[in-house]
Amino acid sequence: MRLLWLTILAMVAFAANSVLTRVALTGASDPFAFAALRVMSGALALLVLVYLRGSVLPLKLPTRVPSSLALTVYMLGFSLAYLSLPSGAGALILFGSVQISMFAGALFLKEPVPVQRWLGGMLALGGLVFLLWPDATAQFPAFAVFAMISAGVGWGIYSLIGRRARDPLADTALNFALSTIPTGIVWLLTQGALTGMGAVLAIVAGVVTSGFGYALWYRVLPQLGASRAGVAQLSVPVLAMLGGFVFLGEGITFKFVIASVLVLGGIGVSMLRRP
Repeated sequence: MRLLWLTILAMVAFAANSVLTRVALTGASDPFAFAALRVMSGALALLVLVYLRGSVLPLKLPTRVPSSLALTVYMLGFSLAYLSLPSGAGALILFGSVQISMFAGALFLKEPVPVQRWLGGMLALGGLVFLLWPDATAQFPAFAVFAMISAGVGWGIYSLIGRRARDPLADTALNFALSTIPTGIVWLLTQGALTGMGAVLAIVAGVVTSGFGYALWYRVLPQLGASRAGVAQLSVPVLAMLGGFVFLGEGITFKFVIASVLVLGGIGVSMLRRP
């Protein structure tokens, strides 16, 4: 039961990133300022955790650049997208894009791709196409969709690079620390402003739902195993949707429900193991 509650807490933290970002940006905070402060706060929290644990940072900077740039694309795209996208739809587009980009990455790297991953990738892609197909019930701004797809691709590349990390927490701390440079530069160039509440939410998103959330996730991950961990993450878009409904009054449409079944079902199918 303890493992179950810790897993639920980690998933709530991940979903809260969507809700916190959406709340901050609907309150007139600048997306680049929010992303930069979120990264800075997350880096500080993760570095403190690494220090307290007595770990050593993997200071091979040339090998860290691709990871930190991918993380930067995720952070900036995530914030830009939530200027317009509802919490649940944004999380669903993000997860679908991550799944498809990781599938494409496996093909590019010429890794063996089992049948269930082909089927899962096609289902997830079909769900995204269905969700984003313009009709009378929902039309999402093209720039917001592109930004979230970019965030998903960034996170997918980040995940592909990080699969062989020996110390995921230390690697993540260093990647966050390096990502403060490009996100900080973008913030300085745009000179975006944060409201007081926006700054508080950015720090909470960086320290609590990103920093401590990732630390908690890495703690329970070895006990869950890859298969159960993947299934657990399917709850994040649903939790984000519920958070958007409760805190922002965002509606839940039939189209979103069908798209969720297709995207999350596709991700679930892709993680099935062959007997």
